[in-house]
Amino acid sequence: MATSSKSISRRGFLGTATAASAATALPAWFRESSESRLFAQETSPNERPRVALVGCGGMGTGDAKNAQRFGDVVAVCDVDAERLGKASETFKGAKGYDDYRQLCDDNGIDVVINGTPDHWHTLVNLRALRSGKDVYSEKPLTLTIDEGRHVVAAVKEHGRILQTGSQQRSDAKFRLACELVRNGRLGKIDRAKVWLPAGFNEGPFPPEPVPAGLDWDRWLGQAPKVEYTTKRCHLFFRYWWDYSGGTMTDWGAHHNDIVLWGLGKDRGGPTSVEGRPLVEPIPGGYTAAAQYDVKYVYDDGTEHLCRSTTSNTFSGGVAHEPAEGERHHGVQFEGPKGWIYVTRGKIEASDPSLLDEPLDSNAERLYASDDHMGNFFDCVKTRKAPICEAEIGHRSASLCHLGTIGIRLGRRLEWDPAAEEFKNDPEANGYVAREQRKPYSYDEA
Repeated sequence: MATSSKSISRRGFLGTATAASAATALPAWFRESSESRLFAQETSPNERPRVALVGCGGMGTGDAKNAQRFGDVVAVCDVDAERLGKASETFKGAKGYDDYRQLCDDNGIDVVINGTPDHWHTLVNLRALRSGKDVYSEKPLTLTIDEGRHVVAAVKEHGRILQTGSQQRSDAKFRLACELVRNGRLGKIDRAKVWLPAGFNEGPFPPEPVPAGLDWDRWLGQAPKVEYTTKRCHLFFRYWWDYSGGTMTDWGAHHNDIVLWGLGKDRGGPTSVEGRPLVEPIPGGYTAAAQYDVKYVYDDGTEHLCRSTTSNTFSGGVAHEPAEGERHHGVQFEGPKGWIYVTRGKIEASDPSLLDEPLDSNAERLYASDDHMGNFFDCVKTRKAPICEAEIGHRSASLCHLGTIGIRLGRRLEWDPAAEEFKNDPEANGYVAREQRKPYSYDEA
């Protein structure tokens, strides 16, 4: 079976550049003019925040290990006893919980790291915020657009810090690309292109016995009650509409976020979206679209094309080469003066001078962070807004949710980014929020 798209980032990007210009190093002018500084590392041992981890899978555990540079992990929580046990071994002395509400209500905790599956992000975040905790939440921030509105409101009401784990904002290559685009280096942007990995199209999956130590009902949470299969749980939740949105909300929450940042639309969104699945799901198998094509349009006419590419589907440990017109997943901005392409570890342009020529001294410069977790802990200390605060995380997730709604309905949809609703389309607006299975709801968080 193909390796999960989530593991691609762990192995690096295997594509080779065929463009006119490739740059793996940042221009000297940019390095010299955009240094950021971390204050969190200067905290004395007695001032280190007390950190708790909810969701002890690979991403959550990795985030908590990263956070240990700045704070002390004092509690861990999971509904899977096996994962909870492993986390307790990893973080010696940490108190174990199987109920996130009890953890969030613990006054001996300052910060919550939320590494749960996507459909649990919002309820955990709301409880933590209401309990006076600052939150580092994995992306995508939410399962639905409506959830994002609740999270943004809770951050404002309780005066807490929330950092969304869209760490490409703390990658200098992405910031360079967005600063150049924002300052007209390519002229008025005609279109942005995003390539994402294709998902899995497999099934059907027969029911299986629930593993010992896993509270399946609580793992399902707000999602519909269904029988257990390993292909729904843990790593594989990403490929079901009930819990996520496929690679559109997984990798899309990274790369589509960069489009919003570059276009200066990261507190708004597009005015229309249309999408289509490129393959039909197998009955009884994964429900999220494995391959798809989405087109957004913004109020200034800029087009944003988001497509899955089989070049990032791994089979037998080998990455397929991109088809004609495709790239390995990343972001490309295009304008009358050329193009700039950026992905993790690489930035390139149609002409080297587009990258090498310094910006003017009065150019717009973006929030500089070179350490995403460090930026979060800086903001816990200083109370300034982090680089990917709740409103930005909500808008980036919403953009991906709009894409999945477009894919599911298969037609052009008109969107009002200010009102956060579809225009004259009750069917589409029915996807903005989802029914939450009791007792797993906003009020119970």
